[in-house]
Amino acid sequence: MTESNSSNIDSFSSSSSKIQLPVIEELNLYVNSKIAKIIATGVVICFISYHAFLHAVDGGDSCHRLLSDGRFQGSLVWQPYGCMLHTYSNTDSRRCMRYVAFLKQQNHIIFLGDSRIRQLFHAMVKQVAVSHPKFPEVAHEDLHFNDTNLHLNIEFLWRPTMDLEVDKLLNQWKRSKSLPKLIVMGSATHTIKTSNGSALALEEYKKNLTHISSALHQIGNRTRLLWMLQDPVVPERLKAERAAITNEQLDLYNMAAMEVLYGTNVQIWSSSRLVAQGSIAGFTDGIHAGDVAIKYDMQILLNLYCNDHLNFHDGTCCNSREAVTMTQIATFAALCSCPIIMIAVAVRQWFCTSHHVEGIVTANGKIEAGQQLIAENKSAKKNAKASSQDFLMALGKLGLIMGYFFICDRTSLFMKENKYFSQLNFWLPLGYIFALGLFFTEDTSQTRLLHRDMTDEWKGWMQLVILVYHMTGASQTLPIYMHIRVLVSAYLFLTGYGHFSYYWNGRDMGIVRYCQVMFRINFLVVVLCLVMNRPYQFYYFVPLISFWYTVMHITLILPPRITRPSHANSEASPFNYLYSIIKFIGLGGFITVLFLSEVFFEKIFVMKPWKALFVTTDDDIHEWWFRWQLDRYSLLYGMVFCLLYLALTQYGIIDDKSGSNLMGGRLALLVSCVATIFIVSYTTMAMLCTNKPDCNEIHPYVVWVPMLGYIVLRNMVGILRTRYSSFFAWFGRISLELFVCQYHIWLAADTHGVLVLIPSYPVANVLITSFIFICVCHEIHQITNVITPFLVPNDSRRAVRNLIVFAIPLIAIGVHDGIF
Repeated sequence: MTESNSSNIDSFSSSSSKIQLPVIEELNLYVNSKIAKIIATGVVICFISYHAFLHAVDGGDSCHRLLSDGRFQGSLVWQPYGCMLHTYSNTDSRRCMRYVAFLKQQNHIIFLGDSRIRQLFHAMVKQVAVSHPKFPEVAHEDLHFNDTNLHLNIEFLWRPTMDLEVDKLLNQWKRSKSLPKLIVMGSATHTIKTSNGSALALEEYKKNLTHISSALHQIGNRTRLLWMLQDPVVPERLKAERAAITNEQLDLYNMAAMEVLYGTNVQIWSSSRLVAQGSIAGFTDGIHAGDVAIKYDMQILLNLYCNDHLNFHDGTCCNSREAVTMTQIATFAALCSCPIIMIAVAVRQWFCTSHHVEGIVTANGKIEAGQQLIAENKSAKKNAKASSQDFLMALGKLGLIMGYFFICDRTSLFMKENKYFSQLNFWLPLGYIFALGLFFTEDTSQTRLLHRDMTDEWKGWMQLVILVYHMTGASQTLPIYMHIRVLVSAYLFLTGYGHFSYYWNGRDMGIVRYCQVMFRINFLVVVLCLVMNRPYQFYYFVPLISFWYTVMHITLILPPRITRPSHANSEASPFNYLYSIIKFIGLGGFITVLFLSEVFFEKIFVMKPWKALFVTTDDDIHEWWFRWQLDRYSLLYGMVFCLLYLALTQYGIIDDKSGSNLMGGRLALLVSCVATIFIVSYTTMAMLCTNKPDCNEIHPYVVWVPMLGYIVLRNMVGILRTRYSSFFAWFGRISLELFVCQYHIWLAADTHGVLVLIPSYPVANVLITSFIFICVCHEIHQITNVITPFLVPNDSRRAVRNLIVFAIPLIAIGVHDGIF
């Protein structure tokens, strides 16, 4: 296997040449990556300005957005405007109430109003109670619920009209030293019903509301007070005595309430009306909300009440932003200082050069001598200056990009919304992506099995599928989840295949090669850990591939060496294969021993100082255990397949030196049929599997089946092997950046939501955020290519020196955080 072939099969570490789409070379004269990035920069500046303006208008209050606006996605899934709604279970709700009690705050909620408000009381009690209590079946009475374990008191006060009784109660609250933590009020239907919808009653309603508005304002200044607008009704389902309650009447009463309470500390809850409008079919009696409306009304209240205490990743409504740490500030300062240093050095050099020229002219009267000296000086230092300036500029660009990351996912400037899955949302973009991929197909001069262009293509389409999977939240669908697990495992498979092939051919296996690969894999993630204040394990796939690459490197460099003879046209001896098999068996045994004893596994990986690399923010090792055991054999499968391929090639069983089929005649047909059966069998198993833990348990043993099937079908026919999709290959070359950057600038809330630049227009938003996301990933890829040779040079001494220098600040941070 040629050097260009084997070394380029690296899953993430190989450097890429200029990325382009050969099919549209003429278009590249007008549109290229630089122009695209300039446009993306302008778009980002425009959206930062736009959202800053929105913040100036509404204060960026996500509580206000939660209570005021939203829409239904698909089949009755409520999406608040610009923030993420966490779905509270009974356990979550009780945990919230317990935490509020622990903070010594008033765990007291009051619902005041008519029968519609009473529905919310019953829903809240059901949400937090261990078992739903029975209340007296009396229509017009106050109701109470207490939970001494949670120090929780929930009350419903029957006050169907805003009369003197309400005024008296409000004045009592106004004089009270302690108030309920949340008060929900609302009324109108009872007044409309008893007055038969008269205009006089509306005026009286507005007058009474105006009278109590001062008290409401003062109470709202001390606690959270909501006025719930009236939901619409279904006239044809109303009883005769309620016929006067029309939507026109309700609109008039809502307008009166908004007019009177405008400018007070009372928060108008209008999103509940939008929820009711979208689920009006559930109003069985025409007036009282159905299960869907009540469900989302309750979730809105719980997000309002609890989010800032529990900090769920998928609950950004009413959630305060994360505090900035000194590490983040220091990281930004270091990155942003690089272009300043570069400019200062350039100015100093210009000044010194100008001053030197003038001195020579004065002394000798000949400017030519000075010019010659300057030219020689420039020639001697040209490369050093260029590399240092490129290095500083690359770090400066990285600082600006990290600023964009921070704005997207650590501030409330940009909106965030929940993911929404539907079969159409998932399969439609996939169909469009694969149509583009098939359109941009090219011939390649490479004929080897799994050559560079093909592996780039494979990584590219896999990464795009994974992106769609994450964007749409498709993990809830088990067959899709199982197939995505195969794609993630395939990256490790390709890593094992590529690096084993590289080492087999006797190339560099020293410390420099190892450091270069590890630096390329980890540079972006380490910077993100510092900037975004997240543990290394948060970006789970990079620690996974780094660990397995390290294990493989150690396995292969241990004696006996398995590399074939280096002289031309030499063949590997049987001992090379034997030693490889022995090492594979040893590695597989080591992996199995670790897997069989989770206690032993934890003892190894929670040891200091590397504990910080494998635990989450909560100091938990189980996430690493889950990821590790799920793909524990994937890299080994890649190494074994590479050895098998090398043996089959050496002994002439397959021939990939030309553009012909790998095998001849019936054998090729038979192997292709078996490969097809492999893929169909795995898909069938994934469809029949009904329990995710069981599916995960068998995954490590069967994941090689669909991968082997794909490789055979993709490579067997010569005409397929010598063509590839340049569209997918382009994305494959930046697959690492795409995988990591999606966490913060395409998705949001640490992948639990979706970044929103264009609210209320999801398709346009995906197109814009995707364009910016891809440009950023491509630029970070180029920045890494500039920085890598500077920080990890080919000289082993300089590489180790730089490694030590790079590790010192990380060790200092670790000491500060108690890691060592």
